[in-house]
Amino acid sequence: MEQDLRAKRFSGWAGVAGVFTAMGATELFAGVSDAVPSAISAIGTYVIDISPAWLKTFAISAFGTADKAVLAIGIFVVSVVIGWFLGKASVATPRPIIIGFTVAGIVGVAAQLTQPGASAPLVAASTMIAMGLGIATWFGIKAWAGGTSRDITDDDVTDMSRRRLIVGLAGVAIVTAVAISIGRGRIRGRADAQLAALALPEPVEIQLDPTAANDFDLAGVPPIVVGGATFYRIDTALVVPTIDPEEWTLTIKGMVDREVVLTYDQLASMPLVERYITLACVSNKVGDDLVGNALWTGVFLRDLLEMAGVQPGAEQVVGRSIDGFTVGFPIGAALDDRDALVAIGMNREILPANHGFPARLVVPGLYGYVSATKWLTEIELTTWDSFDGYWIPRGWSKEAPIKTQSRIDRPRNRAKIEAGSYTFGGVAWAPTKGVEFVEVRIDEGPWVLAEVSEPLSENAWVQWKFDGELSAGKHVVSVRATDGTGFTQTEAKVSPRPDGAEGWHTIEVTAEEV
Repeated sequence: MEQDLRAKRFSGWAGVAGVFTAMGATELFAGVSDAVPSAISAIGTYVIDISPAWLKTFAISAFGTADKAVLAIGIFVVSVVIGWFLGKASVATPRPIIIGFTVAGIVGVAAQLTQPGASAPLVAASTMIAMGLGIATWFGIKAWAGGTSRDITDDDVTDMSRRRLIVGLAGVAIVTAVAISIGRGRIRGRADAQLAALALPEPVEIQLDPTAANDFDLAGVPPIVVGGATFYRIDTALVVPTIDPEEWTLTIKGMVDREVVLTYDQLASMPLVERYITLACVSNKVGDDLVGNALWTGVFLRDLLEMAGVQPGAEQVVGRSIDGFTVGFPIGAALDDRDALVAIGMNREILPANHGFPARLVVPGLYGYVSATKWLTEIELTTWDSFDGYWIPRGWSKEAPIKTQSRIDRPRNRAKIEAGSYTFGGVAWAPTKGVEFVEVRIDEGPWVLAEVSEPLSENAWVQWKFDGELSAGKHVVSVRATDGTGFTQTEAKVSPRPDGAEGWHTIEVTAEEV
């Protein structure tokens, strides 16, 4: 009995090694050819699509911008567990491991073929090789560590066998890590090379740079313009799509007089404008950081729709991403004076890949899940009831104007600070409405006006600061904003789902005598 258990354990670990090899090979093939999508990414995208809305909401809330990394790790762990059980089941006959890898290969091919640019022959061939290498690794590790399954069962597992097993697993893990690194590196390298070869054309309308009146430069408070590297990222793409700008097109269709197809060069050659616009994720809880302000460069969406000719009865603008994500928002938001853009630049640089290169939608005043399509490839005009964007059937509101919000960034919640004078600070936003003023309250004292920075635009957030006096001990500090319509944030707490969070951001701090 003990020998049987040892044999199963050895075979199980050999199955894990086989999974390592297969996954490493698929990622390496994806790096070698842009016609072979990453199997891990493709399967992850499918998992995201079929996951219930509550699970996606939880993932964003719990992990924020790390949600995709957590999903990738989860896929890897599940694959390893499956490999373990397949290996154990194959201790006497290789049939289970062969069948298991065959099924995994079929699933991988099916998922990969849903990705844009996938070549069926190359995907099938590379997956077949990867699965074959995985099965071969299972045989090899078993033979290296302990001989045939009969030998393992009949003889005690020696220390040498254990050492061989450990060495074999370590070797396979190292090779797998190298293969994945090379594959992902080549994928990212292709995208970086394409971006580096491009230059953002000079806009016809240039915004002024922020001054000290716009940015208080307070420690702990985010800059008035957030860099691409730190700007929040929430989307459904497990891995950032690699898009060749020479092959990319933007199609405008649906309820239009004429279908328009634009290449990247054609879009970039149109009159470009700069606009400071704050974007926010609907999943952002009160006080969280899924919000940011940037300088976007692009073409007015209304100009593109004018090229196509908007037909009577068109009520909704649908944006489609190359990864299958969709949004839908009222056509009025595209045609009014809020300056919705098809953006190709961010902070005077080519739009970063993880923020939507080669082009994305930026619509002031609307949460991203109904407007901010990254990796944009298609715009369709339709009626309001004929189409629902990606998140709408998953329980989120179809109309999603960004709610007026404010946040305390300085100090952080539960911070310990010096008693006496202290400068509090943070940000507030109300895109399309503008922030009229911000108030701060310490404990149960009166609401007091804070100093607010000069706005870069009515669509951009502002910073605020407030000089307060704190006696030694614990204190509760709250903030609220009033927007340009006269609306003042209320204390009532509302969760993000279905159309955005509400409530005062409140923190607790401890003032200490020094």
